[in-house]
Amino acid sequence: MNKQHQELLGLIAKMESEPDNPKVKSVLVAVASRHLCAEEQYLYPAIRTAVPGGDELADRELAEDQTLMHLLSGDDINATAAAIRRHVAADAEELLPMLSQMVPSEDLVRLGNRLETAEEAAPTRPHPATPSTPPWNKVVDPLIGVVDKARDAVTGRKTYVRDL
Repeated sequence: MNKQHQELLGLIAKMESEPDNPKVKSVLVAVASRHLCAEEQYLYPAIRTAVPGGDELADRELAEDQTLMHLLSGDDINATAAAIRRHVAADAEELLPMLSQMVPSEDLVRLGNRLETAEEAAPTRPHPATPSTPPWNKVVDPLIGVVDKARDAVTGRKTYVRDL
């Protein structure tokens, strides 16, 4: 998870230094969209199951993710940057430390693998109107991801940090 968060923070810094670079915004939107979808599919359900008060934490993060999805669709760089920084801080300082205390390390490795797989299948654009909880997001997100990736291929849209 740390690598993904560092990637998001690096993209925010790059977007703030190059606010008129559409390629940077495109990559940020794709990376954040994939990341959020994967967390909604696997991280938040794990938090609900393993962490005392996990339902409230997951619900709070889902609401914040919904706001972030809307921001990713717009042009407010400052609000988007603030929302991503809040998301990264919540994961790094609260959710992941609690989860690591409650879940055996082999389960955390499995969770990390599922998150990586889900990210690769996830949409590259924000879709705030789609389901954000299992089981439906695990069905809908990969289908929308195929459509997004087809659109990206046709338009030549860049969606990975390595493309910058």
